[in-house]
Amino acid sequence: MDSKDGITRSISDSSPAHYVVKVQSFSLLTKNSIERYESGEFQAGGYKWKLVLHPNGNKNKNVKDHVSLYLALNEATSLQPGWEIYVNFRLFLHDQNKDNYLVVQDVIGNERRFHKLKAEWGFDQFIPLKDFNDGSKGYLVDDTCAFGAEVFVCRERSKDKGESLVMMKDAITYKHIWEVTNFSKLVSECCVSKPFNAGNYNWNMKLYPKGKGDGLGSYLSLYVALAEPTTLPQSSRIYAQVQLRIIDQKQAKHHFGKANYWFSASNHENGSSRFILLSNFNSQYLGYLVRDNCTVEAEVTILGIVRALS
Repeated sequence: MDSKDGITRSISDSSPAHYVVKVQSFSLLTKNSIERYESGEFQAGGYKWKLVLHPNGNKNKNVKDHVSLYLALNEATSLQPGWEIYVNFRLFLHDQNKDNYLVVQDVIGNERRFHKLKAEWGFDQFIPLKDFNDGSKGYLVDDTCAFGAEVFVCRERSKDKGESLVMMKDAITYKHIWEVTNFSKLVSECCVSKPFNAGNYNWNMKLYPKGKGDGLGSYLSLYVALAEPTTLPQSSRIYAQVQLRIIDQKQAKHHFGKANYWFSASNHENGSSRFILLSNFNSQYLGYLVRDNCTVEAEVTILGIVRALS
């Protein structure tokens, strides 16, 4: 085992536990101007990762005469603000002559912290190109090589101080009525109402004339959605009671459903994929669709709001 500058190099007979990237015709990467190669994603420790290879060194860091190899957290932008992942990882290079592996890692105990703004860690000077290209060392044989990775998530934490849940004492119900005309001529998969305000948030009703999900083809699907979900902070959530209704224009035997939902930026649409059978909705004996027009209503009651502690 060789330890230098906080980096340990060792030999292992075990193959990488989590991912291997085999490269054939390695020399063609440089010939075809591929200065950075990202592998497909793989899962380890509950997260998705990629290997990032710079076959001639990471030019952005002025690395020369070396292969650069990194571990990257995939889809890091989807992490909540302040969320951090502490990781021990090992990167591998196959010695095809001895059928073992060069293993490069940080000194044991030195965890790397991955987060939204720093999603890539690794080794600028993973291996000198002189050694890598030396056929007697077994790393590049017949212009073919193999890299690998093992990833161990040690702990996770959020830098946010926490959250505040406020339940509403005197919750107010907001009602919105939507007249849908020329129903049979609707061609969109989803029809969206004009925005309406409930509890200082803007909402839409969403109607799927031919159904959605497990209601596709047999049911009319009806939902309520936040109209501007991207403006809601990731740490915020809204707990609301939603009542959806289709008006019976003949006998006032309205069809309705009521449920409580959590709304957030990532879960901004809630309702029923099987709200009403299309056969019942279209029936001339029932009053839901009259002269090709229908009326749908939504009642939204904000019961609680979660915000990040400031």
